[in-house]
Amino acid sequence: MTDTDQDDEGPVKGGPDGAGVGAVTSPDDPHCGFVALIGAPNAGKSTLLNRLVGAKVSIVTHKVQTTRTLVRGIALQDNTQIVFVDTPGIFSPRRRLDTAMVRTAWSGASDADLVVLLSDARKGFDETAQAIVGKLAGVKGPKFLALNKIDTLRRDALLEVATKFNEALAFDQIFMISALNGDGVDDLFSAIAKAMPAGPWHYPEDQLSDFPLRQLAAEITREKLYLRLHKELPYESHVETESWEERKDGSVRVQQVIYVTRESQRAIVLGKGGRTIKDIGAAAREELSEILERPVHLFLFVKVREAWADDPERYRELGLEFPNN
Repeated sequence: MTDTDQDDEGPVKGGPDGAGVGAVTSPDDPHCGFVALIGAPNAGKSTLLNRLVGAKVSIVTHKVQTTRTLVRGIALQDNTQIVFVDTPGIFSPRRRLDTAMVRTAWSGASDADLVVLLSDARKGFDETAQAIVGKLAGVKGPKFLALNKIDTLRRDALLEVATKFNEALAFDQIFMISALNGDGVDDLFSAIAKAMPAGPWHYPEDQLSDFPLRQLAAEITREKLYLRLHKELPYESHVETESWEERKDGSVRVQQVIYVTRESQRAIVLGKGGRTIKDIGAAAREELSEILERPVHLFLFVKVREAWADDPERYRELGLEFPNN
């Protein structure tokens, strides 16, 4: 994984056969496309993305709306490069941050070559699913449905859920999967690869994500924070990487700040005698060291930043558009 700026050119748009308009292609030509993973919060999008890529590129927690911005993971199959885009969960927004996240999710779907709607099969075709499918009907391009967590339902119940989805929107293909244990994911991955348009690869062969390392490090710490305190800590908590120093011995020194909205929340994050933040730091440091394959010296600080979710600068840092309404 490298911390480099990438070309922001969009994907090559193709004709009905997936080739560039007017182009003559062969199966041996390179193919590349963008795939948006959309769905309700906690549908399993980040878990699926990590499995498709074969590495952790998106954090996973019990807390809903953990993903706040577009996270891209890159996978290869033969001569095809697939750029998966993990989008924030789609839900009815109540706050300014919610609105920005939902708009970003739909933007990611509109810009993709293929949209995969991931839905928790246990929830059936509920109101949230109906709303997503209704809006998805207006998005151009092929659409796959992936019913997740299939190990929790009988086959007849799964088929009933799939039928309801397909009656509302004629999906190009439907898959039954378990993102957690991998059932059905290989079939989904192969179908996605076949649907990608002809065109040059957008990223180097060995790159797994376009996430800058500083931002990935902040996300890893935010994951450990939520896993440790998800019932006690408000959703608005935020982590920023303030400094990243490459040291002569090959290690890296990382300094981060955890922002909360009230002094009482700061005390929760610190814990008695600083025990909680030490545990969070140890877990984050261990995972970062594994990802970077070198020692990491991680220093965490906790600060109060009231109403950060109303600060346009914070949205720019997250790659979100600040909503004025």
